[in-house]
Amino acid sequence: MRALVLVGLCSSSSVRSVHSLRPAPTAVALTAFAFTSFRMTSSSGDFDSSYPGTAVTRMNNIRARVASLTPAQLNADWSEVRRSVLWAGGLKDLPSSRPGEGYTGHSFNDYNHCDLTAMRDEEKENENEGRVVGIHRRNPLGAGIRIASIEDLGPGGSWSTCMIGCASDPPQDVAHIQFRSKIAFKLVWAPPDFSSFVLVDDDGNLLAKGTPTGSLPNHGEREMNYRVVKGSKYAREADKISVVATSELR
Repeated sequence: MRALVLVGLCSSSSVRSVHSLRPAPTAVALTAFAFTSFRMTSSSGDFDSSYPGTAVTRMNNIRARVASLTPAQLNADWSEVRRSVLWAGGLKDLPSSRPGEGYTGHSFNDYNHCDLTAMRDEEKENENEGRVVGIHRRNPLGAGIRIASIEDLGPGGSWSTCMIGCASDPPQDVAHIQFRSKIAFKLVWAPPDFSSFVLVDDDGNLLAKGTPTGSLPNHGEREMNYRVVKGSKYAREADKISVVATSELR
């Protein structure tokens, strides 16, 4: 059943209802992996001079959690896969909360709310102020960020922000403009049939990929998700899947 949802005052989109499932497993050696593998994302210690709103330690730990996800987790039923992706991003699965009060049932379930952003505490209350095209002029997300963020990933908060505008160079999306923050990862559905997805970092590098089963987000939402990034660095890894799939059909 499709529903119309307005979350965080972003543009509305179609989503499928998601039921509460058991928690994702805990990652092993999370902190050590994060600092050895992703320290270079910080321009100076735990501060990124290009996007100073980034919660660098939290972003690193999120990427470590993404790297800990197994093929079994990423190729399972979509409802389970989505929960694992939420967990990796430092967000609770709160499908019953009210929009604006921690609701994450929309996260990764439509075309738009597919950026996972880790922002510093002092940036949580930032509003759009009309800067990101297609987003409500205010777009207040602070309350939801505080409620839904998993604390054990480090200082700051997490949110699945709207990705429209990300294909610009530099990106003109909610993460980079409203929160002045890099994305920890972006979920992109891959052509030609949009049944597989990739998780890529702020530079478009592959972190993980999967081909989930079960009831996926509406096909139109998945196709639009790809169209939003088409031609940008964020489409690069999805396009590789498309090339492989096309060659296999010949």
